[in-house]
Amino acid sequence: MTIHSEDLQMNIYQSGDEAAKLLPVSFDQWENQAKKVLAAAPFGYVHGAAGAGDTKRGNVEAFQKYKIRPRVCCDITERDLSISLFGNKIPFPILLAPIGVNTILHPDGELAPAKASAKLGIPYVLSNVSSVPLEKVAEAMGDSVRWFQLYPPKDHDLTKSFIKRAEASGFTAIVVTVDSTLLGWRETDLRNAYLPFLTGHGMGNYFSDPVFCSSLKEAPDKNIKAAALKALEEGNNTCFTWRKLDFIREQTRLPLLIKGITHPDDAIMALEHGVDGIIVSNHGGRQLDGAVATLDSLPSISESIQGKIPILMDSGIRRGADILKAIALGATAVLIGRPYAYALAVAGETGVQEVIKHLVAETELQLAISGRSSIQEVDQSLVIKVK
Repeated sequence: MTIHSEDLQMNIYQSGDEAAKLLPVSFDQWENQAKKVLAAAPFGYVHGAAGAGDTKRGNVEAFQKYKIRPRVCCDITERDLSISLFGNKIPFPILLAPIGVNTILHPDGELAPAKASAKLGIPYVLSNVSSVPLEKVAEAMGDSVRWFQLYPPKDHDLTKSFIKRAEASGFTAIVVTVDSTLLGWRETDLRNAYLPFLTGHGMGNYFSDPVFCSSLKEAPDKNIKAAALKALEEGNNTCFTWRKLDFIREQTRLPLLIKGITHPDDAIMALEHGVDGIIVSNHGGRQLDGAVATLDSLPSISESIQGKIPILMDSGIRRGADILKAIALGATAVLIGRPYAYALAVAGETGVQEVIKHLVAETELQLAISGRSSIQEVDQSLVIKVK
């Protein structure tokens, strides 16, 4: 899909009195609308973070340490936001991050963001804890680019089963998340006594997996809570090490990315263990309170990798300026999380499309007004760090 930023912008301006009926424009508006349509517990599950929320706030505030330094008198008539990633040309440097349990936000669950991604031409990273099984998501996306995120189970046979299913369903990369081998201390969810997995949300891939189901005493439809607890036990893989990442590397020829890196030494270790890409992430602040912001981690990781493999980044992306700053500091592309989750809650597939189109339009305008005509021209000279 081609998104013309000026046309999109002008359509909103010309809507006149109808503007109040349009879907939200800013992140804050999407968040506020989601709060109105969702019950307190599901909203809190997305909105909340670990501990006091310092990491979540820090992710957003880190972007204010960098200011864009534009150049003028440049020909910006034609703009190009496209990138190349693992042999695919992607029209915009944006992917949808893996967010699980989407059925707590909208009845369509993961099918809505999957279809929105397919229509926009951007990759969708399906969460391991999706409510909709990966095969159904693949069917909804057709030939569109999709990756599968894996919370590495303790059971190697289950790991192999998930990977084989993903390969058979046309997923073109595996994203191993390594910063969530234990569930963070999330005060909002604890206050609401809310863990959606226990009622079957987010269990689509587990409950449809023959290896997982063979390990149960009772079928999931007979005892949802027991099956969910077994899945959570698999996900609490506290003994996951680099050696076990090697095992996953041996199971697939697909590009393998590691998600949850914030230390340059871990980035180097990941490279040595054969990963094809790194996702700089602190899980949106949902795991470790007081952790370093992802944008603050990005420059040192970029320096350590030296362009050998792609570096992606998530956590804290809210606006087009954020996307440009992340790319300037070493990211190939960014993953969008909470913005599309809120949009999903407000307006389903249409909402997800809308929030991404607005981000794309804003990024393109920011790029042009900064004096660049191509995302490939964005480098560290675009930004300056302020005290």
